[in-house]
Amino acid sequence: MNLLKALATISSLTMLSRITGLVREILIARAFGASDMTDAFNVAFRIPNLLRRIFGEGAFSQAFVPILGEYHTKRGDAPTKALIDAVATVMTWVLMAVSLLGVIGAPLVMTVVATGFRGQADTYTAAVFMTRVMFPYIGLISLVALASGILNTWRKFAVPAFTPVLLNLCLIVAALFVGPHMEQPIYAQAWGVLIGGVLQLAIQVPALRRLGVMPRIRFNLRAAWSDPGVRRILRQMGPALLAVSVAQVSQIINTNIASRLAAGSVSYLTYADRLMEFPTALLGVALGTILLPSLSRANASGDHAEYSSLLDWGLRLTFLLAVPCAVGLFVFGAPLTAVLFNYGKFDAHAVEMTRQALVSYGVGLMGLISIKILAPGFYARQDIRTPVKIALLVLVITQACNVAFVPWIGHAGLALSISAGATLNALLLFYGLRRRGLYRPAPGWWLFLAQLTASVLLLSGMLLWFARNFDWIGLGATPLLRIALLASCLVLAAVVYFGTLWLMGLRYSAFRRRAG
Repeated sequence: MNLLKALATISSLTMLSRITGLVREILIARAFGASDMTDAFNVAFRIPNLLRRIFGEGAFSQAFVPILGEYHTKRGDAPTKALIDAVATVMTWVLMAVSLLGVIGAPLVMTVVATGFRGQADTYTAAVFMTRVMFPYIGLISLVALASGILNTWRKFAVPAFTPVLLNLCLIVAALFVGPHMEQPIYAQAWGVLIGGVLQLAIQVPALRRLGVMPRIRFNLRAAWSDPGVRRILRQMGPALLAVSVAQVSQIINTNIASRLAAGSVSYLTYADRLMEFPTALLGVALGTILLPSLSRANASGDHAEYSSLLDWGLRLTFLLAVPCAVGLFVFGAPLTAVLFNYGKFDAHAVEMTRQALVSYGVGLMGLISIKILAPGFYARQDIRTPVKIALLVLVITQACNVAFVPWIGHAGLALSISAGATLNALLLFYGLRRRGLYRPAPGWWLFLAQLTASVLLLSGMLLWFARNFDWIGLGATPLLRIALLASCLVLAAVVYFGTLWLMGLRYSAFRRRAG
């Protein structure tokens, strides 16, 4: 399998997902700005998203994919299909129970997650209602994670990468055509999330059927629970749940703190996070998706050289593509925010507040993406305890940073704390892989870093000049001109950065790679 081609496939489909997601956020920003109702929606949507990352894409995938890969490589089709059916049965019934409890207990959940809303009756009521509407999304999207794990193991990456587009399209339709006809327009977004979850699950079915691995849901939960493969996955999920939960607990704490800050703080962080998702998804998530099955296969085969080589390739590609993204967010945050969101009710003050959050996130972009490359180095070996220990330490340090940063720079302090924690997390994961001899850097790193540094300095100067010498807010009077100017800046930035690297001797053909 050509890993670079697979990465290009996933990244292009992920780009489509992020573009539609950005359109969705632009429409919400235009219609509602950064208000108490957008805060209510963002908090309510964050709750099933947090649980999705805990039970679905996070802990479950980390435990399931390596074991499924082992079954697929060593045991053959029949035992693999039996494992898939048993896992699907357990997940379906457990998730139905979790979703029901979430709908019933929405007021309690909202009280815990956003205590600041208790003093705002309308905001609290709206948040509780939308939480109830969207909570079943956790069940739907967790089953999507199951299907995606199966398809990725069979190296069918396209459908899982395209799936998020459907959610974004549902929310766009809700914002344009449904919301204006509702008494409370923001509620259309909540219903759009639920419908999007149904469509995301439905699109997996044809691909699973073609491979002959469509899960069968059975009524005998006890038999499925006692399956040896399921028990192994559950044992692995224990520490994985703790690892992912630590990160999500940090998010919940940050949401709670943001709900107590000035109105709009949750939304500023959400809009900045939407821009952050472009590089983190296009690079981190895409690389992690293709690396985990390949690393699991190399580990099962005992090929330690291939294992280390895969990690080295992932890290070099991360540095090549993530460093200029981090510079762009840090230096060029105001133009990006203005061009994308400065319409309708999203005013100059909202642009500045979002820029502050974006700059703080940009500090930790390399850490956030590197985690997606380094953590699979442990998961592929079915070692989840090490990332757990690191995550616990990072949780404590992140909250200590909140104590220092939030009184100083408000909502941007929350983003800066996340960046500091992510950077520390990545460094500790890297140290762990090196200390155990699992990763040995290939020759040429010092020359590569020198080439990268020179190119980034030139890129930074160019972007800083464009950021300071144009009135990006004032250009809102001619939006097409402003969009054209931004596009020209980004194209020129890419030419300067990659052209400088090429002139300094970097050959991009060196990043082509195949995996067995």
